[in-house]
Amino acid sequence: MSITKYPMTVQGARALEEEHLFLSKTERPRLSQAIGEARELGDLKENAEYHAAREEQGMVEARIRDIEGRLQNSVVIDVTTIPHTGKVIFGTTVVLANTETDEEVTYQIVGEDEADVKQGKLSSGAPIARAIIGKEEGDTVVVKTPSGTVEYEIVEVKHI
Repeated sequence: MSITKYPMTVQGARALEEEHLFLSKTERPRLSQAIGEARELGDLKENAEYHAAREEQGMVEARIRDIEGRLQNSVVIDVTTIPHTGKVIFGTTVVLANTETDEEVTYQIVGEDEADVKQGKLSSGAPIARAIIGKEEGDTVVVKTPSGTVEYEIVEVKHI
């Protein structure tokens, strides 16, 4: 049985590591203390503070395990160490121009967990990303969107 490894940028791995550190070093002790204080209040059956703290503790512990699993099953790719060839690969930042409107957009191709379109981060599985990965500066691609097809020219590929 093989375990699937998921690509992740250096920034994405760093963000998960920081969240893990915060949850394990700050939230875990805080919740443990809150549970202890709630226990001292007496009857646990009707102790809302105790039950709320235990529920929150369960969510924090689940998130810690989730982060550990994601980090363990990831392949961190530092695109700045890969020679620039003008080809779109995971981690690159790509400037696209809509061939019809000349409007430019910039996206970084990132892992699924890092995707945030508002910040210009596209999951490598997103339709636009799938259409441009493997293409080069100057290439034109057609992307199917819910509102129809859009043609983009790859203006620039950056390794930042």
